[in-house]
Amino acid sequence: MHTGPAGQPYYFHAGTRESTYVRPLPAFPIIPQAIVPQPQKKKDKPLVKTPIPSTEWLRVKTTEGNVFYSHKARKQSVWTVPEEIKDAVEAFERAEEHEEAQAKQQQETKEKEVEKLGFEEEQELKRIKAEMQGLARVEEEDDEEEDEGEDDDESEEEEWQREAAAQLATEAEEEKKRLEEEAKFAKEAEDAEAMKMQENERSQLNMPDRVDLSIEEAKALFKTLLREKDISPLHPWDTSLPLFISDPRYVLLPSVSARRDAFDEYCRDRARELRQQNVKKEKAEANPKEEYERLLSQDVKSTRTSWSDFRRTWKKDRRFYGWGRDDREREKRFKEYLKELGEKKRIAAEKAEVDFFALLRESGVVRSDSLWKDVKRKVSHDARYDAVGSSSLREELFQTFLKAHGSSSSHSTSNRGKDETGKNGTEEDVEQMRKEKKEQALKEREQKVRAERSRMDAEIGRSKMGLNLEEDATTWESIRPQLQTDPRFNNSPLPVNQQLRLFHAHMSQLQMKHLAGLHSLFQAHAPSLATPFSALPVESMLKSLPVTKLAFDTHGLQQEYDKWQRERTYECRKAFDEMLAENSFVEFWGRLGKIGGEGAEGGVKADDLGEDEGEGFGGKVDMKALAKSVDLSDIEKVLKNDKRYIMFEHVAAQRERWLRDYVAGLTAPKLSVHV
Repeated sequence: MHTGPAGQPYYFHAGTRESTYVRPLPAFPIIPQAIVPQPQKKKDKPLVKTPIPSTEWLRVKTTEGNVFYSHKARKQSVWTVPEEIKDAVEAFERAEEHEEAQAKQQQETKEKEVEKLGFEEEQELKRIKAEMQGLARVEEEDDEEEDEGEDDDESEEEEWQREAAAQLATEAEEEKKRLEEEAKFAKEAEDAEAMKMQENERSQLNMPDRVDLSIEEAKALFKTLLREKDISPLHPWDTSLPLFISDPRYVLLPSVSARRDAFDEYCRDRARELRQQNVKKEKAEANPKEEYERLLSQDVKSTRTSWSDFRRTWKKDRRFYGWGRDDREREKRFKEYLKELGEKKRIAAEKAEVDFFALLRESGVVRSDSLWKDVKRKVSHDARYDAVGSSSLREELFQTFLKAHGSSSSHSTSNRGKDETGKNGTEEDVEQMRKEKKEQALKEREQKVRAERSRMDAEIGRSKMGLNLEEDATTWESIRPQLQTDPRFNNSPLPVNQQLRLFHAHMSQLQMKHLAGLHSLFQAHAPSLATPFSALPVESMLKSLPVTKLAFDTHGLQQEYDKWQRERTYECRKAFDEMLAENSFVEFWGRLGKIGGEGAEGGVKADDLGEDEGEGFGGKVDMKALAKSVDLSDIEKVLKNDKRYIMFEHVAAQRERWLRDYVAGLTAPKLSVHV
């Protein structure tokens, strides 16, 4: 408490720095209440589920002793007994109580029987014990009577036992001495044999007790020791040391470091030898040709697979380069395998069609009025159905089967036969019409098969050409002898003019493909229009696949590059003009500069300009003057980040001239006049 200037007392709190004229109340300490930790309540889970008879409800008892009722089908659970099962639950509980009472009664009966048996056993044990005690007393009395008569024989018995013990001790002493002598003789024999073996080893190695060897000789003998012990080069020094440390050749080297160096050299040499042996063993065991054939059978699944793709994928695989003198021999075998694969596929397709007809014939579900969608469900489980790969081909074969093998036993066919008989008059005419229909159906099928086979032959011929025309031969006369070795070419029904057309179309396609690859090489090595031909890696490009296939030399490659650059320059010039037309900045200010005077009305009105502002001091801005102030440097700043603008960086003057010509060619915008 303090006194103020007027003499009035006031109170000051030193901790909070607060002053007041009212006496503050004392602060009572707040005693925190102890928080009693509540035990964590266990989660109530179902423990026993009991079905209620004659209902779909279950009575469920939980781990906490609670009971609720659950309906499995409705997925409904309630804590109280539902009205619909109240009678059933009461009957079920009464039955349970009855069963529990019976079980309790049985348990009490068993306990009484157990107690009765225990009491009987206890009485029996007491009786037996009493009998045994009586017998013991009788035997004691008998023994006392016998002891009086046997006192005289005890002295003779003791003397005989002493003599037997002395004799056994003598025999044990003799046996012990004999065993010691035998052990001594065996030890001497083992020592003699060990000495003999050491002498034999020394005589075999021809090593005296002490020899003077050079470091190289001692190292060679140490390596011989390691080789004789067959020390693994993969094991470290500490692991291998116990295997040869007892050999006398171990101490030939003067120090442990020298022995470790020799051990490391042995490990390197031995590991190299083992690798070479494994490689030779693999080469001896593996048949390179069989490996190559296995690679073909695993990877090549289509006759359209090209040699270049196959080689690019597997050229680093041992199975690929392990067989054959060069790529030419491997390519030849690749093409032969494609022929074999095509023949196998053709035979498999023919067999699949024959089996499909047999399936339709054996199923017995095909009638003349049957629909394919109905028959398909009944035969789709058979493997012969899946053998025909195309669903459209299956339906076509089904239609052919219907035409050629219509069932005459069905009701609809017999009705049609009656109608035709009524029209033609005789059964012979009906039979003749059926035969004609069958022949017509067979002819139609043969025509479709021929058309399909012609299409397939054309595709096979095209794929065959694709396989054989990858080489330098580019004329029909030069490639025809090679194509004539293929039976697909000889058996093709295509006329010569169609074969020539396919040949030239394929050659054009190949040339376009190789040119596209060559242009990709040009694009990679010449990103700019200013790159000359001399800056290209000509030697490496001449060895590339597109140049090899196109048979270009340096001169031909330069001509193709110049042609590609001209086409590329034309495309870039066209893109440059499109860029100018798309740019709104160039379009707006270029056209605005073509307007004369101060616009259509002497200028363009501005918002709240000063009296002295504007070209005519009338509060107006002349947009033409602003357009005149926009020069080419401003336009170039706008366009400088566009790739189409950057492509002509090497001809900046010409690019500027194009820009001036474009701006000069722009026309003034049309002005709208409001009356």
